[in-house]
Amino acid sequence: MSIKISDHFTYKKLLLFVLPSVLMMVFTSIYGVVDGFFVSNYAGKTAFAAVNFILPLMMILGGLGFMMGTGGSALIAMNLGAGKRDRANRFFSMVIEFTIIMGIVFTILGHIFLKKTAIFMGATDSMLPYCITYGRILLTFITFFMLQNMFQGLMVTAGKPQLGFAITVGAGVSNIFLDFLFVGILGWGVTGAAVATIISQCFGGIVPLLYFTFVKDQELKFGIVRLEAEPLIHACGNGSSELASNVSISVVSIVYNAQLLKYSGENGVAAYGVIMYVAFIFIAMFMGYSIGAAPIISFHFGADNHSELRNMRKKSIRIMAVSGVLMMQIAQLSAGTLAKIYVGYDQALLTLTVRAFHIYTLAFVLSGINIFASSLFTALNNGPISALIAFMRSLVFELLSVLILPLIFGIDGIWGAVFVAEVMAFIMSMFFMLKYKKKYNY
Repeated sequence: MSIKISDHFTYKKLLLFVLPSVLMMVFTSIYGVVDGFFVSNYAGKTAFAAVNFILPLMMILGGLGFMMGTGGSALIAMNLGAGKRDRANRFFSMVIEFTIIMGIVFTILGHIFLKKTAIFMGATDSMLPYCITYGRILLTFITFFMLQNMFQGLMVTAGKPQLGFAITVGAGVSNIFLDFLFVGILGWGVTGAAVATIISQCFGGIVPLLYFTFVKDQELKFGIVRLEAEPLIHACGNGSSELASNVSISVVSIVYNAQLLKYSGENGVAAYGVIMYVAFIFIAMFMGYSIGAAPIISFHFGADNHSELRNMRKKSIRIMAVSGVLMMQIAQLSAGTLAKIYVGYDQALLTLTVRAFHIYTLAFVLSGINIFASSLFTALNNGPISALIAFMRSLVFELLSVLILPLIFGIDGIWGAVFVAEVMAFIMSMFFMLKYKKKYNY
């Protein structure tokens, strides 16, 4: 079935269209999960805790790629919907060029400040060498990680979600195999996990870049163009919610780790690492749906097709609501099994992780709706509202919760912080969706 973003979408057509984006995000999360499995089981819980301690910094930089991909996609798709194809193609090239430039700059800055940053974050003496080793390798190739994240959004807008999925699968399979080889067989530990990761990221970033550069007869093609401030600022503004989400999640993760070191030591950090790896698989489904649906919304917004905007808003909210309940139930039932995969070798750590799972995953009920609400305003080119929802949800509400709740409930308050944050974010999301309903006619 050939599906275009200009079509009218039934539930079946919508789910088929977003499926490659969902699978793409899930596979991206899975090979991160595999990293954690091999490091935990073959290098030990201190190395595992260290990798998860420094990883938020890498995710902040990777978030710049998501920002350009989602923000750029909204701008490009809106111009495609308005029939301005040359303009859309020019913006497409600008977004890619600017992402490459940012990657080079942050590679240099990252190497200069990595050690001081890890110490400032509170890395213990036993964790610090692992943090620096893993961080330096990933920073050297951070440009490709940013490109990989950027193309996840641009592939959908370019009408190539299946190709994006195939590239992601290729990157994921290579990472899994190389983790097995470098960490499991050769015993390279954290170094092996980092090398496996950057090879897969290079694959995920370079292949689509070559495709859009050399394959002919594409609606969107990459070529060297002059950078213009206005569209780039617009793209950054549109995608600021995705950057805010990634930065916020990473900052909150740093605070989580500090709180867990205080309340439970390295065991707490390791347990949180397990939850983050597994939770991202579930959250990736919500993110994948939003990435896949956003270009449809942007296109019909640019085309002034209000009936299809209303159709997309209603169907998306229903899909997110039902999916959230199912995700929570699946996570609750599989908590013990998933925890054993990572930390079955340590009974105390296993018990802590299972309890944390049961509390943390209650948040899945509302996560999907909140993620879609932010994505909706990005797609409508209203970056400030999208960013505000993302910023409050993933930083302010969660940061307040993780700092205050442990004073009342101890370590259980840390695990429950994300649920409380999602409840507050849901109230805010519904407020803005109702407030802007007449303005955008969705």
